[in-house]
Amino acid sequence: MTLASIRDYIKTLGVGEHFSIGKIDVNKEKSIGVYQRPDYSNAQTQLGGQVNTKTKVKHISILIHWNKNAKETEANAETLYEALLNATNVTIDSQPVNYIDLRMPEPADLGTDDLGIYERVIWADFYFQK
Repeated sequence: MTLASIRDYIKTLGVGEHFSIGKIDVNKEKSIGVYQRPDYSNAQTQLGGQVNTKTKVKHISILIHWNKNAKETEANAETLYEALLNATNVTIDSQPVNYIDLRMPEPADLGTDDLGIYERVIWADFYFQK
């Protein structure tokens, strides 16, 4: 599972106009960026090694770079959060997603960027079949 494939899945959720991985164009409003998020808590390997490991995890951070209206930014971030929270029967890269673990209780407010665009972030872990 790649960041690009998760970005493509997020495109289907109906929030945002511009989508990217690794970096967003700060001049484009209503943008969603998908980034790798490290997680050093464990190696995600079952007893017996990789041959016995059936599930993997992709740790991501989703940046919602919206507009100069805090209320609209919050509302759209919540819409995306709810879509992820209520997702069912998700398949990405032909791999069934077992679970999307939202790592925070709501999208976190990041304030504004240098251009005055409000931003929020969602941390999510995608558990998928190997």
